[in-house]
Amino acid sequence: MLRIPCPWCGERDYTEFRYGSDASKKRPDHADMSATTWHDYVFVFDNPKGAHLEYWQHVLGCRQWLILERDTARNEVRHANPASNREPTS
Repeated sequence: MLRIPCPWCGERDYTEFRYGSDASKKRPDHADMSATTWHDYVFVFDNPKGAHLEYWQHVLGCRQWLILERDTARNEVRHANPASNREPTS
C-alpha cells in the first residue's frame, strides 16, 4: 500500500490523495498559441520507469498540493514537499 507523507498532516494512505499531473513537464508559454504545443502538453504523457516528479492533492485532508518524487517501478514515495516549493528535498 502506498503511504504519502503530507507535510501538513503527516503520513496518510494514498486513498486520501488525488493524482494531479506530471510535475516535471514544463508548461508552454501563454504566448505560444500553437495547437500542437498545447495538445501535447495536455494530452501526451510519458510513462517513466523509476524516480519521477508528480503533483498530488490531499483532497480528504488539508487540500494542499504536493510534489512527490515517486519511484514508479517500486511504487514508493521518496520525497514529498509543498508544491509552492516547486522542488522536493530530502
